[in-house]
Amino acid sequence: MTATLLTNARLIDPAADTVTDGAVLLRDGLIAEIFDQPDPQVADADRIDAGGAFLAPGIVDIGVKVGEPGDRHKESYKTAGLAAAAGGVTTIVTRPDTDPAIDTPEVLEFIRDRAEDDAPVNVLPMAALTKGRAGREMTELGFLLDAGAVAFTDCDHVATDTKVLSRALTYARSLGALVICHPQEPGLSKGGAATSGKFASLRGLPAVSSMAERMGLDRDIALVEMTGVRYHADQITTARALPALERAKKNGFDVTAGTSMHHLTLNELDVSDYRTFFKVKPPLRSEEDRQATVEAVRSGLIDIIGSFHTPQDEESKRLPFEEAASGAVGLETMLPVLLRLYHSGELELPTLFRALSLNPAKRLGLASGRMAKGAPADLVLFDADKPFVLDRFKLQSKSKNTPFDGARLQGKVLATFVAGTAVYRSA
Repeated sequence: MTATLLTNARLIDPAADTVTDGAVLLRDGLIAEIFDQPDPQVADADRIDAGGAFLAPGIVDIGVKVGEPGDRHKESYKTAGLAAAAGGVTTIVTRPDTDPAIDTPEVLEFIRDRAEDDAPVNVLPMAALTKGRAGREMTELGFLLDAGAVAFTDCDHVATDTKVLSRALTYARSLGALVICHPQEPGLSKGGAATSGKFASLRGLPAVSSMAERMGLDRDIALVEMTGVRYHADQITTARALPALERAKKNGFDVTAGTSMHHLTLNELDVSDYRTFFKVKPPLRSEEDRQATVEAVRSGLIDIIGSFHTPQDEESKRLPFEEAASGAVGLETMLPVLLRLYHSGELELPTLFRALSLNPAKRLGLASGRMAKGAPADLVLFDADKPFVLDRFKLQSKSKNTPFDGARLQGKVLATFVAGTAVYRSA
């Protein structure tokens, strides 16, 4: 395999919390050497001049929805993989909320084979925690682990039978498996299209209290205390939930938490006059909640940021707000959108890539997500200052449901490397 030398780069190391000038040698799918000089001499390598652009560990995106099986017209592994590569995402961790759900080894193996054939990036599938994600009977967790499941989740189907859930968590604990839950109290959050408050009242939208997230997290943490399971909350989006998360971590529970790119960069007012591309789950929160969530990422209380890429076709979005499907695509837009927080001074780049790359890789037990000798050569090269106007019809995803259509963004992916091979180069 030919070696590649990336010179004149600004290296982001989320583990060391540094940005330094230097160069990186990629060989045999790994980072072979990191140089503290920008233009070292290496005889047998193809040279790529980064021109002062940033080089960071590739993004590990937990919670990506792909439409196979069941909704291939919304997104395939090929189009999701191309979108990921164009967005600097080198590993996508896929959700099991497909049709049928990924709840048997046979379906999981189909997914793995399809992804290996079609996607240019790494694909790691999650499996359902209960059969059909119905919350009534646990799946064959051991067989699914053997088939390659990296975690278990019922996604936004919150289990109401606590006894079934506790048994599943106990069994997962015995296997050392990671369980990802959606912290919402299902009764309170049912039918909610907006967050309770003045804006929802003025718009006449059915709303859900932010306490539903707090109550759901409290229940999950109690079950973690009872079972000892490895637990990850997929999205923490409200200030009210943060004290409970902080107590759980201080108590030594094996708990981590994530949030979404949308809840870090948008608030409930962006819905404006019922714009359905801004309808996500959970609904967009207040500006105070957004600021609290950003601060939790900065402090490390929230560990992981994800795109929660959820492709929806035009027909499911071009409906009255209450009836429209939730979700937005995000694989290709996540990095430039989150760079808004860097340009505004809210998050530094090492902090951002700690949540995008290092922490998700660590939580899943992956060697990637690091700017270190011997780590997988999964990297993203980007110009943080390059301005552009987003055109949703130019996105690689089959579905174009992004709330950032027409937005002025600053930050462009120049190249993405998976195992040392360039899977994307900007035009």
